[in-house]
Amino acid sequence: MLKHSFLSLMFLFYLPLLSKSIIVKKNSTINTIERAINVAGNNDTIIVEKGTYYEHELHISKHITLISKEATIDAEYKGGIFVLEADSITIKGFILNNIKSSHIKDKSAIYVINANYFTIEDNTINNPFFAIQIHRSKYGIINNNNIYGDAKVGKNSGNGVHIWHSDHLQISNNHINQMRDGIYLEFADDCKIEHNISTNNIRYGLHFMFSNNNLYANNEFNNNGAGVAVMFSKFIHIENNLFKLNWGSASYGLLLKEIYDSEITNNTFVQNTIGIYSEGTARINYQNNSLKNNGWGVKIAGGCYENKFTNNNFINNAFDISYNGRMNDNTFNRNYWSAYTGYDLDKDGVGDIPYRPVKLFSYIVNRTPETIVLLRSLFIDLINFSEKVSPIFTPDQLKDNQPLIKLIN
Repeated sequence: MLKHSFLSLMFLFYLPLLSKSIIVKKNSTINTIERAINVAGNNDTIIVEKGTYYEHELHISKHITLISKEATIDAEYKGGIFVLEADSITIKGFILNNIKSSHIKDKSAIYVINANYFTIEDNTINNPFFAIQIHRSKYGIINNNNIYGDAKVGKNSGNGVHIWHSDHLQISNNHINQMRDGIYLEFADDCKIEHNISTNNIRYGLHFMFSNNNLYANNEFNNNGAGVAVMFSKFIHIENNLFKLNWGSASYGLLLKEIYDSEITNNTFVQNTIGIYSEGTARINYQNNSLKNNGWGVKIAGGCYENKFTNNNFINNAFDISYNGRMNDNTFNRNYWSAYTGYDLDKDGVGDIPYRPVKLFSYIVNRTPETIVLLRSLFIDLINFSEKVSPIFTPDQLKDNQPLIKLIN
């Protein structure tokens, strides 16, 4: 038994010495990446020298590392490029161009299927159908990649980073531009999505469904068709993100639908049609968020229970709150409202009279959207004032009993 253990340890010690480096270079014996993959063994490293390589559908079923030294791979719209089908594969530093569009087969610059412990890092992907797809895989790193699409309409384009039935992934420091969805996750648990910039995407900057226990932190979602959509998930942490300039008739910074037991903290929502839209959510803590210059700061539809809004800034939104339904133990407490005109005689930093954030005009616009053209008129100021004095149509219980006098830093 001891002898066998000793032999196993010796094998592990000498394993790195058995691996080799393979150089791919124009005008050499190994002048294509496909040939290098064919001759490589497990744990080998393939180094691809500078140049443009016209290759596609490169299937990898070995534990190898591919490193580019300013190498470009052009698929010439004939297919995808890398297909990862084994554990412990690294793809690093490539420029990947011109992926074939297909509505029948999954065509990606990098496609990972049933493979674990992979790394996709420092790549630039141009004109992809899908850029990076991960299917039924675990413990992967997708870091510091630049994805530049040319999507015009959603039906003819794919996603930047597309995750399906995978978990324990780290998606960080990626820049994704003009895809259908910047980042898409479905049935993806225990993932971390951090420090990404997702801009100018046709549909969503980030879109995920049926994905639990995930962290979304320090990302920027800017000028996307409909911002970020979060659906049918629980135990979500959304922290320190920027939602900006997501404008459109059906657009928002953040859409929440059927989300439970989650934390939304320290985010900034600036110049979105709707900062946060919530429908069918329960036990969400909204804390230390800033909602500024949006059409609607927060829009709450039916089926929302026990949500708490605490220590948030509502600054110069056309409507701070739109509310449709019963209170259902949803609470607003100790928020800052730029439209609050109350007083603080005891100088404790809290307004002496409650603030009612729902305006009558917001109630009217919900039912007759065309009336939005009257937003800045004197008539609207008068009806809002009359409702403030004697609430009839707006929710009587929806009020912040401790509105803060000063902006929360």
